[in-house]
Amino acid sequence: MKNRLTKVCDGMKKMIPWIIASAVIMLVFPWLAVTFVKGDGGMAVCFILFFALNPIYAIFAGVQASRDVKRFWALPMITAVLFLAGTWLHFDMGEPAFLLYALIYLLLGAAAMLISAFIRKILEKH
Repeated sequence: MKNRLTKVCDGMKKMIPWIIASAVIMLVFPWLAVTFVKGDGGMAVCFILFFALNPIYAIFAGVQASRDVKRFWALPMITAVLFLAGTWLHFDMGEPAFLLYALIYLLLGAAAMLISAFIRKILEKH
């Protein structure tokens, strides 16, 4: 029992930095965009967030999750949920378009996780 608990704690310790990074990117960055960048510049920053930074981070989170899928399988989901929370808090609560973005980020992260795990298994066999 103690050995299993130790493994769970070690897994959480490895996941905490990724959860913090997800919170910063998906919660703090939209707040910064809304608070400090006004007018058309704010729209440009949001485009960069939604179409560049967030998808790239979702893919990186998925690749990280592939290192230990049993422990990190929730990381792509956490990233998508934090994105949804951040956009609904800082832009428009309940906006259905943000659900589509969250779904896309979830799919990108899950696909990256599965593809990376598959590639790791193939490389381990050879």
